[in-house]
Amino acid sequence: MTEALRPPPSACPGCAVAPAAAPVEDKGARLLLSLPTIHCAGCISTVEKGLARHPGVRSARVNLTLKRASIDAEPTVSAADLIATLDGIGYEAHELDPGVLSQTETDRQGRDLLMRIGVAGFAMMNVMILSIAVWAGAEDATRDLFHLISAVIAIPTVAFAGQPFFRSALKALRARRLNMDGPIALALILTVAISLFETLQSGQHAYFEAVLMLTFFLLVGRYLDHRARALARSAAQELAALEVPRALRIAGGTQTEVPIAQLAVGDLVLVRPGARVPVDGEVTEGRSEIDRSLLTGETLPVVTAPGAQLSAGEVNLTGPLTVRVTAAGRDSSLHRMADLVAAAESARTRYTTLADRAARAYAPTIPLLSLGAFVVWMWISGGDLRLSVNIAVATLIITCPCALGLAVPAVVTAASGRLFRKGLLIKDGTALERLAEVDTVVFDKTGTLTMGTPVPDNLDAHPEPALRVALALSEASSHPLARALATALRARGLAPAQVDDLREAPGYGVQGTWQGQPVKLGRAGWVGATHAATTGAYLSLGEDTHSFTFTDALRPGAEEVVAALQAQGKTLWLLSGDVAPAVEAMAHRLNIPHHRAGALPTEKAAHIEALQAQGHKVLMVGDGLNDTVALSAAHVSISPASALDAARAASDMVLLGRDIAPVADALRISQTSVRRIRENFWQSGLYNAVFVPIALVGWCTPLWAALAMSISSITVSLNALRLK
Repeated sequence: MTEALRPPPSACPGCAVAPAAAPVEDKGARLLLSLPTIHCAGCISTVEKGLARHPGVRSARVNLTLKRASIDAEPTVSAADLIATLDGIGYEAHELDPGVLSQTETDRQGRDLLMRIGVAGFAMMNVMILSIAVWAGAEDATRDLFHLISAVIAIPTVAFAGQPFFRSALKALRARRLNMDGPIALALILTVAISLFETLQSGQHAYFEAVLMLTFFLLVGRYLDHRARALARSAAQELAALEVPRALRIAGGTQTEVPIAQLAVGDLVLVRPGARVPVDGEVTEGRSEIDRSLLTGETLPVVTAPGAQLSAGEVNLTGPLTVRVTAAGRDSSLHRMADLVAAAESARTRYTTLADRAARAYAPTIPLLSLGAFVVWMWISGGDLRLSVNIAVATLIITCPCALGLAVPAVVTAASGRLFRKGLLIKDGTALERLAEVDTVVFDKTGTLTMGTPVPDNLDAHPEPALRVALALSEASSHPLARALATALRARGLAPAQVDDLREAPGYGVQGTWQGQPVKLGRAGWVGATHAATTGAYLSLGEDTHSFTFTDALRPGAEEVVAALQAQGKTLWLLSGDVAPAVEAMAHRLNIPHHRAGALPTEKAAHIEALQAQGHKVLMVGDGLNDTVALSAAHVSISPASALDAARAASDMVLLGRDIAPVADALRISQTSVRRIRENFWQSGLYNAVFVPIALVGWCTPLWAALAMSISSITVSLNALRLK
């Protein structure tokens, strides 16, 4: 048996339905499990009921958004027990370290912005009603009363709803710089001030509806921008939390469960079958097979014996192992990988968006232009303060970067909706802009272009008695190929033969007795087969030997996405930690011209960095723990929803379904999106070129300036909606 199998996702008829947010994690939870295969409300119910039935579990709560379960249980209940329980009901689970992961915070910023939008919108509508009466001809005391009521509504509303802009502008000023929120805050304050001044002087015009309209549209743009970025999470934190928080230390002939932090170099730890290796170390006792697919992408389990070196994060498959610690905790290879991910993420966040570049050039000119208008009109009018301030405020509102603030979020939101309907979720607001620059696409193999699940392909070549014996033997093993074989045979409706004295030989296979003769299922040499296939399991039945060969099924859309990307002129690479024959066969099958096998996680990242050093913009598509550093190092990255939590967290986009074809759609839509963003910028520039001179010569009041600004914002939004 030679190929690793990812645990299958649970059968769940409700998984296609997007549920509401799950409950937050219980802060008193003693254990925290990652559940990468849950998808829906039905999964929540099944997992919580399954955990609640386990003896010693007081309560269990599932957070679907983070795909985690928080369990409050008796001290005698271990994470390994709960993982086994979940595996029995069809759910993959991994223990997370609650000390590494900060508790999940609700989306306070998003709710805060929505509340301020609601307040601004409600106040704007009420002041508009009062303003209609003024526009209809209300004069003198009636007009002043309506203006005063508008002031009572507008001033506290702007003070409350405009806080995101005021705080941001003040923070920038303290740092002795000017950002986009500086002109916005100044426009809001000056418009309120001149409106209040006009009201107290019984002036004909006040602009409270204008300032509320301005506040409302600006908050909408800010919320769209927030939603485009809100799904991003720290991959480094997720990766660090995958470290096993406790280990079984062997000392004086007794086993004691201790935190990883208490282990020292030279300690002996026991790694049970099915458990994740908690430390870097050397095997001193025991034989087994190790699944390294999460760390290296190797599909073939590795036979392990005394003297072999293990790394934290690998999975022990078949037999107990005693390991002497060489590195633990922050010194382990898994933690060093988390540090690399954090460094790569920091480098990528330095990307400057189109909006940022426009803001740097645009923001400083706005207050200077308004100040210039005030000074010039004070000179022209012979010191008429009211006229000069009105023109300065109108100029400030006209040039207020509301449309510029909407230009990017509106397009990203429209594009995100379109891609979501195609099965692709955008997590990072800058991902579309970065994706539009891509000229090179790097694919992982196992779990990305393939499903990562071996499927037997020659069952029809064997007689039914042999298949029934193979079913009995395979069901007695936890080996990935045995599980795949058992699943396929059960799907045919076969019943297992009566095999007695079943026992597993770690690292070799399963044996027993059938009709008085010994039978074995396992490695070729162990069962006496004369030749071995690349990926196979072998059955000895008396003097007969049967070989079961396996293939890794292509992910739906794999052939289509490669053809579409080549038609777009992209350079394609297949970069995998798998063995050379498997990688070469896959590259030939999909017509991918460039490929590399046996790549370690750091080598994948180094290869991508080398491509980018040559001037290429790289899209990385991967799913495993071994891809996390490469996903973070790439210019932009995509992971399937079936990927490990750390890989999904490191990615900018997530494929929600099994089909990988939307990757090509994302590249095409991203290029269209960037064109729309640039069109919005040109449109905003044209708007300023037309209306700023009108404001400067005094032909535009602050009210008409706000209306013109609103029309510009609406036009930008409509242009963005063309993406749909």
